[in-house]
Amino acid sequence: MGSFTIARIETFVFRAPIGEPVVTSFGSLPERVSVVVRAEDADGAHGWGEVWCNFPSYGAEHRGLVLHRTLAPMALGRAVDDPAALWRDLAMRTHVLAVQSGDVGAFAAALAGLDAALWDLKARRAGLPLARLLGGEVHEVPVYASGLNPGDGPETVERARAEGYRRFKQKIGFGEEVDLPNLRRIASGLQEGETLLVDVNQGWPAEEARRMAPGLNELPLGWVEEPILADRPEAEWRLLAEAYAAPLAGGENLRGQDLLRASSDLWLGVVQPDVGKWGGVSGCLAVGQAAVEAGKRYCPHWLSGGIGLMASAHLLSAVGGAGMLEVDSNPNPLRTLLAQPFPRLADGAFALPDAPGIGVEPDMGAARPFLVAQHEAA
Repeated sequence: MGSFTIARIETFVFRAPIGEPVVTSFGSLPERVSVVVRAEDADGAHGWGEVWCNFPSYGAEHRGLVLHRTLAPMALGRAVDDPAALWRDLAMRTHVLAVQSGDVGAFAAALAGLDAALWDLKARRAGLPLARLLGGEVHEVPVYASGLNPGDGPETVERARAEGYRRFKQKIGFGEEVDLPNLRRIASGLQEGETLLVDVNQGWPAEEARRMAPGLNELPLGWVEEPILADRPEAEWRLLAEAYAAPLAGGENLRGQDLLRASSDLWLGVVQPDVGKWGGVSGCLAVGQAAVEAGKRYCPHWLSGGIGLMASAHLLSAVGGAGMLEVDSNPNPLRTLLAQPFPRLADGAFALPDAPGIGVEPDMGAARPFLVAQHEAA
C-alpha cells in the first residue's frame, strides 16, 4: 500500500439549530455542531474525520482553530505509512502546548479527528473498507438509540422502535422521582429481544449512586453508564460495580493510560471510547482490542455528526466482540448530511457499505447552510 504525503488539510465547522435541546444531567445541547476534517495527499486521495465538540457547543470553532493553526502545520508534508505512528508523534509534540494552555481536551479531540481522516485516506488508497484495513471484516453492526430525554422516554422509545431500533438508552440523573417512574414505564413496554440501558452522564456523587442502586437493580438494565464522575478514584467505581446488578459502562471521558487501564480493569464492564474525543482510530482501536481481550464489551461512544459515526461503526466492525454502536436518536441534520449514503437500519443493526474507507461522503452542498467556518492549510 505504501506511504502517502499529506498535502492539504481542510477544516469545516457546522452549526445546526434544533427544535428541542438534548437534555443531560450536566446541561443541555441547544444546537448540533460538528467539526469535520478533510485530509488530502499529494496524489489527490482524501479522507474524512470528525472532532468531538458537543459541549459546550460554542467551543466548536475553537477546536477547528486548534487543528488548523497548530496541528495542520505540523502534519503538512509528512510522509505517512502508519497513521498511528504520526498520532503518537503529534501527541508528544503538542503535549506541552496542551498542558501550558490548560486545554488538553481540545488538543486531544483535534488530533483525534485528524487521525481518523488519515486512516480513512489510507483505506481509500488501498481500496479497502476501513474495518478490513484494521484487520477485521465488514458486517452488520448492532446499534442502540441514544439520547432519550428525561421527559419523553416512552414516546421516544416507540418512535425509535418504529425506525428499526431494538435497544434504547435513557438519560437519567434528574432525581429519583423522575428517573424511576420513567424507567418503569419504558421497561414495562419492552418487547421480546429489546434492551434498556441508562446513562447518568456523571450526574451523581458516589453516595447518591449507591443509594440509587436498589431501585435500578429492580429493572432489566443492560448497563449503567457513568453514574459518577469519570475521574473519581477507582475505589469508588469498584464499590459501585459491586452494588449494581448491571455492568458499569464508561470511557468517553477518559484519555490515555487511564482509558487503557480501564479497558482491562474489572470494575468497568462496557468500554466506550470516543473516536473524536481522544485517540482517533489509532487510540480507540487499541482500547477496543484490549477491552475485548479482557472479556469486556467494546461499545464506541458517539453523539455527533455522520463522519464520526461511520468511523466508530468501522472500528466496532473491526474489533468485534459483543459490542454495539451508539446512534443519537434526536433530530440532527448533520448526522445524515455528512454521511452519504447513510446506512440502512433494519432490525437493530446498520449494514455497513462494502466500500473504501468509511464508505460515505459528506454532502457539502446540502450541508452548506449550516457551515459557519472553513479553514485550509496546504
